[in-house]
Amino acid sequence: MSNSVPFPPPSVQSVSAHEVSVGVPVQINRRLWWALPLLTVAWIGLVAITAASLTPLKLWELAPGSAEQVSDRLTFEKSTLSQVTRYPAKTPILFVTAFGAKLSALDAFAGALDNDVDVQTYKERYGTSTPSEQQRLGYQSMTTAKQISEYVAYTRLGLDASFVYGDIIVEELVCLDNPGPMSACNQLQLGDTITTLDGEPTPTLLELAPLMADRKPGDIVTLTIKPANLPEGSSLEDVKRIQLIGDPDTPTRAIIGFIPADTRTVQLPFEVGIDTDKIGGPSAGLAFTLALLDELTPGDLMGGVKVAATGTIGEDESVGAIGALAQKAVAVKAAGAKVFLVPSGQSEDELTAARRVVGSAVRIEPVANLTEALAILESLGGSGISNATIDL
Repeated sequence: MSNSVPFPPPSVQSVSAHEVSVGVPVQINRRLWWALPLLTVAWIGLVAITAASLTPLKLWELAPGSAEQVSDRLTFEKSTLSQVTRYPAKTPILFVTAFGAKLSALDAFAGALDNDVDVQTYKERYGTSTPSEQQRLGYQSMTTAKQISEYVAYTRLGLDASFVYGDIIVEELVCLDNPGPMSACNQLQLGDTITTLDGEPTPTLLELAPLMADRKPGDIVTLTIKPANLPEGSSLEDVKRIQLIGDPDTPTRAIIGFIPADTRTVQLPFEVGIDTDKIGGPSAGLAFTLALLDELTPGDLMGGVKVAATGTIGEDESVGAIGALAQKAVAVKAAGAKVFLVPSGQSEDELTAARRVVGSAVRIEPVANLTEALAILESLGGSGISNATIDL
């Protein structure tokens, strides 16, 4: 008669009761003995990584940002379109950003291993200013960059545009070695607004300049200051006695000891909005100018080539140097651009680093002014701006 329950295989049949009760648990315990240390190490590693990611340091990163189309950020109001024709960009130019944020211990470690990231100390990042001061000045310089871009583009097209000077706001301090207690370096703060000099109103730099004409280094002047970061609507003012210093470039010329923010605004025949959200700094000036010229004239200014640009723009059409060129070059390459217009005023080391980053994928073209930038675009097959048809 057959057994309804199959016999166990020989290997199982040969296991004694003693082996079942003792040998097998011993083998399992031996496996756990090896697993427990590994599990412990894994937990320690996880806790360490979590702690490192949550531990803030006084370090900041300078990392590749993005390369975005300027045309996506332009807005033409109905009132503008009643005066001019918009020619939507066929090949939009890109403006480029670099990214900076405070780092955790984990981020700092990762950044140190990334050749495209520059880990900076507080002093390297902010110098003598504070994060809030630098952020405010960054937004102010972006506003100015947009204004100057419009001015340059419009005057290039023969339109009437002019500057209106604004408040005298301290953007940087000029500090000599061992500055005295009455020096501007020790008396003024970034963001302060100078409203009078020795009782004479100084609403703009146009009024301040002649008041300084006969001053000598060492003279003491009295400034009325509207302190930085005052609540909206506050009329609080301070009076400061400042000892003038010699201009570092021309020691016999007396200066107060600060560099003013560019607070000019532009009077324009029509407005084109440029949405920059929370992006600060003046380095998109060239890109904005080229985008406006492209949108206000028929044809394809870029000649069908994906072009990125960085550099400040001056009212005289000069293109000025910028920071984080290598990081911006990384963003340009990632965006698939083929040509990158950069300021010719960048150092050779910066240009070499940028070319190393992009390799043969991107052609880097240094330009000193708008005319040189337009000439390069025409060499790529661009339409140029000689066929502009704006008539107000």
